[in-house]
Amino acid sequence: MLALGLGLATTTSGCASSRAALATAQTDLGLTRVVLYRNGIGYFERSGAVDGDALRIKVRRDQVDDLLKSLTVIDRGSGKALSVSMPLDPETWANAALARLGPGEGDLAKVLDGLRGTEVVLRTKRGRVPGRIVMVETVAGRPPANPSDGDASRGTEDDARVTVLDGDTLRTVLLSDIEDITLVDGDLAMQLHRRLDASAGEGMFQQIEVEVRLAGARRHALVLSYVVAAPMWKPTYRVVLPERGRGQALLQAWAVVDNTSGEDWRDVTMSLTSGEPIAFEYDLHTPRTVDRADLTETAVRRQARVALGETSFAEEETIAPPPVMADGGYDAAPEAEFAEEMRAEKSMGAGGSAAPRRMAAKPSMPGMAPSPPPAPQPSASSEPAVDLDALRRSTQANARAQTVSGMTRYDLQERVTLPNGSATMVAIINTEVEAEETFLFRPGGAGVGYDANPYRVVRFKNTTPFVLEPGPISIYAGGSFVGEGLSETVGTRTSATIPFAVEPAILVTSSSRHSGRDLRLVRVVRGVLEVETYNRVETTWTVRGRSEDEPYTVLVRHPKAGSDYALVERPSGTEDLLDAYLVPVTVPAKSLEASLQVIEQTPGRTTLSIWDGQAPFLLEKLLLGGELTAELRTQLQPIVDLRMEIGRIDTEAEGLRAQQVELDRRAEETRRNLEAIKKDPAASALRSKLNQRLAEFTQQGDALGRRLVELQSRRLEKKIELEDRLQTLDVRAPATTDP
Repeated sequence: MLALGLGLATTTSGCASSRAALATAQTDLGLTRVVLYRNGIGYFERSGAVDGDALRIKVRRDQVDDLLKSLTVIDRGSGKALSVSMPLDPETWANAALARLGPGEGDLAKVLDGLRGTEVVLRTKRGRVPGRIVMVETVAGRPPANPSDGDASRGTEDDARVTVLDGDTLRTVLLSDIEDITLVDGDLAMQLHRRLDASAGEGMFQQIEVEVRLAGARRHALVLSYVVAAPMWKPTYRVVLPERGRGQALLQAWAVVDNTSGEDWRDVTMSLTSGEPIAFEYDLHTPRTVDRADLTETAVRRQARVALGETSFAEEETIAPPPVMADGGYDAAPEAEFAEEMRAEKSMGAGGSAAPRRMAAKPSMPGMAPSPPPAPQPSASSEPAVDLDALRRSTQANARAQTVSGMTRYDLQERVTLPNGSATMVAIINTEVEAEETFLFRPGGAGVGYDANPYRVVRFKNTTPFVLEPGPISIYAGGSFVGEGLSETVGTRTSATIPFAVEPAILVTSSSRHSGRDLRLVRVVRGVLEVETYNRVETTWTVRGRSEDEPYTVLVRHPKAGSDYALVERPSGTEDLLDAYLVPVTVPAKSLEASLQVIEQTPGRTTLSIWDGQAPFLLEKLLLGGELTAELRTQLQPIVDLRMEIGRIDTEAEGLRAQQVELDRRAEETRRNLEAIKKDPAASALRSKLNQRLAEFTQQGDALGRRLVELQSRRLEKKIELEDRLQTLDVRAPATTDP
């Protein structure tokens, strides 16, 4: 790792693939700039001088469509590119036979149908059938060729009928009877072979010559740019923790770049872009035709109606002459620039590329390490050789970041040389960031066998102007490697949490409880109450571990109970994630465990009538809350009093009705007893007693009836008064998180 960090780039050579022997794009213009993206494309710039009126570019067949989409030619002498031309492959006219055959799709009938008009010889079981293919049509209902045990009722198989024209005779042959097919046209057979080679990937690296016509036959100073497929660049990171695990940590990053373009990159300006630009393939090289409606008969049947001419008179109009077009000349500045380019070209090296520019002094940037000082002499000290300062000095990151259309681009400040078929590791970040080492628990634990154990993690804030793309991160602490993790995309000014090891000495457990439904009054409109219903989930997290002299914190990734749940009380230090909360549980010094309760609840809206049995309780609770204004309280208090009074009347009336039912039952029982002893002469005393009791029941029932009538009358009066007050009532309860 130290050796990799000593220079701007360390190159690993390798043999290029035999298919990549030809360059992606080959021309006389030297390659000057390469911009690589994370979505599998690369932007290339070339510049140089061209004599004559044409620029020729040889492009690999597999890249020609991307080049046609993005080709840009700039003549610094204010000349113009007139046209771009290229030859069509002869085989493109023979693609119809295989156009509908994708991998795992199609059949022989489709191939023959694509060869209509082609002369063939069909060899069948009955002999040879020569002719030109007219059509191939599907037929149904043919019995299977080899039915098992002679059973012809196994069903039928679809077949196809091939019709050929032999002289003036049409002959038909079932496709299942054909044993082989001979193509009489040898050129067509060769083209089909080439088309199959292309489908199999053979020949895709052949080159096609693209010619750009230029205005004038003089010398042109050109800049050529295009986009073609290229391997994505890959980031790798290192975080070196400070001695106490908290404070200024060292963040280093490298980009691994692969050159599979088929040509060497020598002294090129390189940029690496992070982000998600959209890129796709689109065939611009293959000719395509479009079926059109035949309107010939419509045109033939047209006939103009004879109309009588008319004469009109008006003042003569003066027609202005056409404007004179401006001359297409150009400024003298580009000519001077062109002359400068011509002088610079004389000083180019043998490779055709300009010599690399040398910077007198590199501008300093926030977080950028200065030029490395002379290497210190080794000492006999027991201090670790691989510490934060040593690793910082070992790497020189010289890149400048800028935002382009929402993407971050790393512009390397030194030119790069990368032979074809090689990879290089370029340092792009070497700076200090605020970081800490802590613990993170995810539900399910840290893996098999570590179900209740948290991770050791590094948390740092990306204070650099760079967007950190997903990639591996090596963690160093105490002078050595302690683990590694994998990051998602980390935007600038955002924080990242990277697990790099498991902590088996700490256990994290949880328990949950779902509570019943609570109600809270939200609004009273006329006689309707809008009510929020709350479902609550209470989760208790418990952290158990060793006793430490200083407190330590475990970050618990608490999953959200649902999309409509919210925290009742937000624990201090809680952070929001997409589908969870990051809740800190701190174990005090000299303690073995700590617990934290997380309460979530979800409100749902419903409506109740003022006459609902829960309405008086909700209204009274709203008044007792003490959060209403004096005006609202004055407006609401009489309504609450009336509703409570009606409720008391209803309660009393319900009790009286229950008494009536009981009196009626006892009176009916007494009447049955009297009926039973009516003819018994010895039961006169008992009859007298029962008659007296029956009279008492009747008297009590009459009193209950009068009281019920009075209550019904009072209730009606209160109800009318309440409904009158509700006509204009619209009261909203104060916002609160407590149900």
